[in-house]
Amino acid sequence: MARHAAKPTSPPPAEYPEIRPGQSMGLLKALHILTRDGRMNQDSRRKLKQVYHLYQFIEPLLEQVIADRGRVALADIGAGKSYLGFILYDLFLKARDDHSHIYGIEVRRELVDKSAALARELKFTRMTLVNSTVAHALCDPTLPQTIDMVTALHACDTATDDAIGFALHKQARFIVLAPCCQAEVAAVLRKHKGESLGESLTEVWRHPLHTREFGSHITNVLRCLQLEAHGYQVNVTELVGWEHSLKNELIIASYKDLPRARATRRLFELMGQLGLMALKERFFLPGNAPVTAARERGHG
Repeated sequence: MARHAAKPTSPPPAEYPEIRPGQSMGLLKALHILTRDGRMNQDSRRKLKQVYHLYQFIEPLLEQVIADRGRVALADIGAGKSYLGFILYDLFLKARDDHSHIYGIEVRRELVDKSAALARELKFTRMTLVNSTVAHALCDPTLPQTIDMVTALHACDTATDDAIGFALHKQARFIVLAPCCQAEVAAVLRKHKGESLGESLTEVWRHPLHTREFGSHITNVLRCLQLEAHGYQVNVTELVGWEHSLKNELIIASYKDLPRARATRRLFELMGQLGLMALKERFFLPGNAPVTAARERGHG
């Protein structure tokens, strides 16, 4: 079936070598990377640097899926203004004539409507914006039963965990997360720090600032163990330099059908040692079907 061509794009201004050939100037203006008159300032350059830095991690994963399946289905959870989805479409999907598709899932209707209007304007026809909670999106008939890649960029509080649950349910081959804060773990740490955890251990999070920072760190440690307990290989790296953002951790999970017992044991041991067993259902979801070996090879 013939695909609608993307809206023609003018070449980037010669004085802005940072902009890659073929990028949509209209999109860069809509994302405020370029000003309305097509100019770029220092803040714009910083934003563009962040975009390319993130893209360099995601592009090879998309290429792997394309090589195996001939197309890729990507879901961006807590999409917000669909910044990430638009950039991935512009840099990766736009030039491809296949059945690849990007789904942006966002609960705020006004953001979904604006993103959908921009997608129509740019003729990004293989991009679907879904106004839904993550839980309802699992049953949304507009989304495929399986998703190749799930992303969540700075999804706050438990939204990152919702994205992980969605990815496990949809048997995602790759999961890319830039997690944000989670107050839930910090609250449980505060609640139980006086209970038989050992006085010296609770010194780690005795002060409120340390509680918040340690809670954020432990949250991401538990997320990594959770993914490993479902057979994923997990890498943790830096998304951008500290000069750009304090929330710069990037978690990349690739399904490899790895042994699960060690990660599962350590996940529960760590939660027990820190008094976090009340959260065991959030960080280990035994009801989710594991990704099959055939799916990992790209035949599912």
